Amino acid sequence: MDEATLLWGFLFGTIGIAMAVYGRKQKKMVPMACGVMLVVFPYLVTEVYALVGLGALLIIIPFLIRQ
Repeated sequence: MDEATLLWGFLFGTIGIAMAVYGRKQKKMVPMACGVMLVVFPYLVTEVYALVGLGALLIIIPFLIRQ
């Protein structure tokens, strides 16, 4: 694991925790699910470009899907 993967994983994990807490407090399922996935997926994806692409997609999904 290189430094870029660690940095992006930390960034997406931090954003994911914030989204999960927000979704739980507001009782919104989409931000909570995307937040949990943002926390978990850096452990499963090792390619940096895939990590950034999937992370950006998971951050954008709650803005596209409004409840």
